[in-house]
Amino acid sequence: MVADHYAGDAVAQQILDAARHQFAMFGLRRSTIDDVAKRAGLSRITVYRRFSTKNNLIEACLTRECRFLLRELDQALGELPTMEDRVVEGFVVSMQYARGHPLIGGLLRVEPEVVLPFLTVNGGPALVALREYIAGHLRRGQSAPDDADREPEPVAELMVRIAVSFLLNPESCVEIDDAEQCRAFARRYLAPLIGY
Repeated sequence: MVADHYAGDAVAQQILDAARHQFAMFGLRRSTIDDVAKRAGLSRITVYRRFSTKNNLIEACLTRECRFLLRELDQALGELPTMEDRVVEGFVVSMQYARGHPLIGGLLRVEPEVVLPFLTVNGGPALVALREYIAGHLRRGQSAPDDADREPEPVAELMVRIAVSFLLNPESCVEIDDAEQCRAFARRYLAPLIGY
């Protein structure tokens, strides 16, 4: 799971709630620390004590949303009987969650150039967290004795990178917003990766 450095800090959570709302309504470019502080009902100094820069606040906000996605995935995938089903539904749930999310999906639609660095060149922490999450599930799904020699991290990373690619550029021969097409794509092209 993605570490929550602000779990016990009610003020930081208040700031992150305000930032999420502010960024979703006005975008990253047009939002300032002052805007977030006003929305949170706090002074800007209080915000700066928790988040020294706007980029730190954005990163913390997006990281928290990533944690929410992982919780959503855990709920959606928990009862599925096979690893193949979990890979398929994991992809569908991830796409629907991110594309329909007011902050993530909204930013990808209205300010893709601003959010792009947080998903690409500055996206290392998110990539690592998602890769570790998926690799953990793949590792738990290994059942045969010879599976123990297989490294799930490269497969998990490939899955994350494919998902990010669809998020960044949804123009495709696959209608990602259609759950059935998304599911068919995942079953045909992603599920076979677990046979690594």
